[in-house]
Order: sequence, then C-alpha cells, then structure tokens
Amino acid sequence: MIGIFRTNITSVHDKNNVIKAISSSFEVQACSVDLEDCDRVLRVACPAIFQEEEIIELVTNLGFACDILD
Repeated sequence: MIGIFRTNITSVHDKNNVIKAISSSFEVQACSVDLEDCDRVLRVACPAIFQEEEIIELVTNLGFACDILD
C-alpha cells in the first residue's frame, strides 16, 4: 500500500526525523518527503495495509500538518 500526504515539513532535519519515526513505527519499504514540491509530499510504501489516519496521527504528534493528498 502507498500513502501520499500533504505536509508542512520544510527542513532536511525535520524530514529525516519524520522518516525515522515512520520507519520505526511501521513496516516500511520506502518513505520520502519531497521538500521541493509545494505540498511537501510525504510518500509511504508499506507491504502491509495500514490506516492512513495512523500516519497522519504520528506526523501530527511530531508537530507537523499532515493530510491525505487528493
């Protein structure tokens, strides 16, 4: 499953912290944040099905905005 989210992550440091938190909380195949995109797109690929709300809650608890990108 692949989740695609809009965030407000702006720095490499914050991006790395978010990716580390997601990777330690979920079985992740790939995780990235595109800091150059206007939506600061977070992509999470997991072999198992996950609830997108879980990713949103985790990122929000880290202090960032996170919403499903339509």
